Amino acid sequence: MPIETNPPPRKVTADKGYDKQSFREVLRDFDIRPLIKHRIFAFYDHAHNARIDEQRYNQYSMTETVNSAIKRSLNFAVQARSWFREFRETALICVVYNIKRAVKQ
Repeated sequence: MPIETNPPPRKVTADKGYDKQSFREVLRDFDIRPLIKHRIFAFYDHAHNARIDEQRYNQYSMTETVNSAIKRSLNFAVQARSWFREFRETALICVVYNIKRAVKQ
């Protein structure tokens, strides 16, 4: 039975803190489109930001909102050291958060 792997991401969304040309070039080398707003240093940065698909970029802000809510309601801090355990702990915290939301409704 073949092992099923996830396809690589086609787009990466991040905030302006990741606005670095070398980071964008690495993403493009892997055929990944960066959806990262440019910090405004020159007039053409406005044009770059206007070309970003707002609907897809706003998905980033929704995930940041959920992360913030989880941190506030559950005092979220990952204690694990290895990648797999961090992932597992984060997934369990998300499950607990979703259960709490379902109970409130």
